Amino acid sequence: MGSVVVVGSVNVDFVVTVERLPQAGQTVSGGSFERFGGGKGANQAVAAVRAGAQVQMVGCVGADAEGATALADLAFNHVDTTHVRQTSAAATGVALITVAADGGNQIAVAPGANRLVKDFPEAALAGARGTLLLSFEAPDPVLCQAAEAAVAAGWSVVVNPAPSRPLPPRLLACHPLLVPNEHEANDLTGESDPERAAVLLQHLTGAAVIVTLGQEGALLCLADGVQHIAAPTVDSVDTTGAGDCLCGTLAAGIAQGLPLAEALAVAVAAASQSTLTPGAR
Repeated sequence: MGSVVVVGSVNVDFVVTVERLPQAGQTVSGGSFERFGGGKGANQAVAAVRAGAQVQMVGCVGADAEGATALADLAFNHVDTTHVRQTSAAATGVALITVAADGGNQIAVAPGANRLVKDFPEAALAGARGTLLLSFEAPDPVLCQAAEAAVAAGWSVVVNPAPSRPLPPRLLACHPLLVPNEHEANDLTGESDPERAAVLLQHLTGAAVIVTLGQEGALLCLADGVQHIAAPTVDSVDTTGAGDCLCGTLAAGIAQGLPLAEALAVAVAAASQSTLTPGAR
């Protein structure tokens, strides 16, 4: 099956679907409202389970109703939540999401308890080797601690640097597989061309780099060149969480021993399929 440990955020998503996204200072009415489980880390964990992996989640939620709902939803989706801490010091993270009829979205996040993820439980890495998946809705110190522990244990490290911020030197020293989207790759390198940005990041990490391109698929950059993995054409309903689906599926494929290009092709296809129904999962 493959083992995956995810360190990241656990949120509740409040989603309003409207005909078109509002401009700055504009109100668009007539929408519908739904509530979903969310958070980049939790979304990725659920995707990895659905791709066939055994998954543990490391994170933090508030000691509130939203936190209890989020934990129950993860458990329902067969994610091991042993290492998700509950705290009364902050509320569970929430995301306010507006989705347009064409599947585009706008997202505002209040991280809440996600900022309080502290020590990484190395016990999560016990047993068979697998993949550690990190994203940037958790604090740098715990991400670096987790990556260093994973490298020491012989695990693969995949980093989704989203939302983008400078890459910590301690994290780079672990030579992770970076998986930014094209906008995050631009933020990290200052290079607007995704292929050139991928090459710059590959030189920085000394490891493979994947730059996701939405409906155009993804780029796989290795030391000897760049390969384009195309995405199937679909009629998207909601693109929220497609990148999370890709990362979780990719981590599962790597943990299961698939060659990287094959794992990415499966992940790109899964991400495309994930846009056919509402919600980040």
